[in-house]
Amino acid sequence: MNMYLHELKSLRKAAVIWSCSMIALAALFLSIYPSMARDAAEFKTMLGSYPASIRAMLGINLDYITSILGFYSMIFSFISLCGAIQAMNFGVSILSKESRERTADFLLVKPVSRSSIVSAKLLAAFTMILATDIVFYTASAVIANAVRTSDYSHKLFFMINLVLLFIQLIFLAVGMVISVFFNKLKNVLPLSLGVVFGFYMVGALIATGTKDEAARYASPFKYFDIPYIIDNAAYEVQYLIISGIIIAAAVAASYVIYNRKDIHAVN
Repeated sequence: MNMYLHELKSLRKAAVIWSCSMIALAALFLSIYPSMARDAAEFKTMLGSYPASIRAMLGINLDYITSILGFYSMIFSFISLCGAIQAMNFGVSILSKESRERTADFLLVKPVSRSSIVSAKLLAAFTMILATDIVFYTASAVIANAVRTSDYSHKLFFMINLVLLFIQLIFLAVGMVISVFFNKLKNVLPLSLGVVFGFYMVGALIATGTKDEAARYASPFKYFDIPYIIDNAAYEVQYLIISGIIIAAAVAASYVIYNRKDIHAVN
C-alpha cells in the first residue's frame, strides 16, 4: 500500500497537467461549435471541398459534422492522441524510473516481490489515468451542454469518451512492456512520443488509403470507429477483443521479463 500511495503521489502532477491540457483542448474546439451550427450549410460545404483523404485523416464525417456528437468526434482524435501520450509516458516511466533515479537497489532489497512492485506501479498508473478520464469526461460534458444547440444522446457521448480509456490502457501496457527491455532509459519522453506518433501516423495512412479492415489492426487509434459508435451505439467486438489481448499479453510479458531481468542503477 505504501508503494502504491508513493506512486500515486509521484504521478499526481503529471495527471493534473494532462487533465487540464485535454480539457483546454476540448473547450477550445467546442467553443467554435455554436457559430459553426449557425452556418452549418456553409461549414459543411467548405469541409466537403477538402479531399476525401484529408477528411478521413482528420476524422471528418460530413453526415454527422453539424451535430455536436459529429463535431466532437472530429476533435476527439486529437484528445485521444494526448491521452495516448500520457498513458505511454506513464507506462514507460513507472518501471524504468528506479534505474533512472538511482533508487533501484534501495527498492529491490525491500521485503517485497518484484511482482508486487509491478502490481503497485501498474495500479497507481491505472488509477491516475482513470482519474484523468473522469475529470475530463465531467468537464467535457459540462462544456458540451453549454454549447449545444439541440439535444444529443448522453449515452453516445459517454461511449465516445470511453474510447479514450481503452486507447490509454493499450498504450499503458505497451509502454510497460517496451520499458522492461531497456536497462538504462534516461529519458522516457522521446520514446513515448515516437511510439505514439508512429501508431497515430499509421492510423492516418490507413484512413486515407486502404479499405482493408485487416489493416486497422496495425494501429490502436483505428480500433474504435466513432461513426460506427454513433450509428450502432456499440463498439466493434473484434477490436475490443484484440485490445484486450494486447493489454493482457503486454502486462503479462512485463511481469515475466521484469522478474527475470538484472536491474542496475544508472551510473
